[in-house]
Amino acid sequence: MAIIYYKLKADFTADKLLLLAKVAFTLKGIICVSLVVILIPVNWGIESYKWKLITQPVEAISFKTAMQSVYSGVCLGNLAPGRATEFVAKIFFFKPENRSKITVLHFVGGMFQLAISIVFGMIALFFKFKNFNEDNVWVAYLVSVLAIIVSGIFLLCLFKLNKILQLISKRISKQKSTSELIYEFTKPLLFKLFAFSSLRYFVFFSQMYLLITLFYEGLFSFQIVFGIWLYFLITSIVPMISFIEAAVRAAVALIVFKNCGITNGALALASILVWLLNIVLPSIVGYFILIKQNFNFKFSLPKK
Repeated sequence: MAIIYYKLKADFTADKLLLLAKVAFTLKGIICVSLVVILIPVNWGIESYKWKLITQPVEAISFKTAMQSVYSGVCLGNLAPGRATEFVAKIFFFKPENRSKITVLHFVGGMFQLAISIVFGMIALFFKFKNFNEDNVWVAYLVSVLAIIVSGIFLLCLFKLNKILQLISKRISKQKSTSELIYEFTKPLLFKLFAFSSLRYFVFFSQMYLLITLFYEGLFSFQIVFGIWLYFLITSIVPMISFIEAAVRAAVALIVFKNCGITNGALALASILVWLLNIVLPSIVGYFILIKQNFNFKFSLPKK
């Protein structure tokens, strides 16, 4: 919070805020914001299809049910750091006997998206490492270490998924015995999961790029592209608490887009808008879905 206040106090004057507002309501601004909004259901539609794909070997669900599960997870994920509670709502749409296995698949499935962020983010970190000064270079080292750890866990899950599924199932399930599930990541399934994760990453990138360039008058710059890649890596790999998430995202944006020719105020607004549109709005949708489903908001596995 202190970093943000120090960086933004000179940018959030009445005159500069008025200028940003005027830019947002120009033809260019309306087009950019409209495209960003249109991409919201595209973003979560892709995620819903991925969720349907990865859970199909355990329990086949419709695309509509997958969307309800995903939106509900976004809503409940706001209650804990790193969105650790997201799975509680997502597994509600599956049969009780399958929920322990679906829980494991939720975390494994999220790693496919994270793997794409790591690949592009580490490329960006290589080119933008010089932008980190003595005060914040620790961020670059921390993210690198976390990226290596997460990549190792992801590979372990891919190769040892069946053992992990059985271990977790036996510990979570209230039944004395659990049926053995042989889950295999076939080449076609892996291709689809990585392909749709890449497509979803491009949607995220497009939203961020549209909002940033709305306040940027210069020509196309790879520094902005690398900045977005690095921004996604840091915000994806570092666990955040919901009530300060917007502030942390703004602080990260100020670091990774340094010397890109964009004002601090514009960077903060762009990063917060992406968060509001992709997390807050879907959370509202998810909340109404859970209410309609008579979801028990206590943290015990609900009985449908």
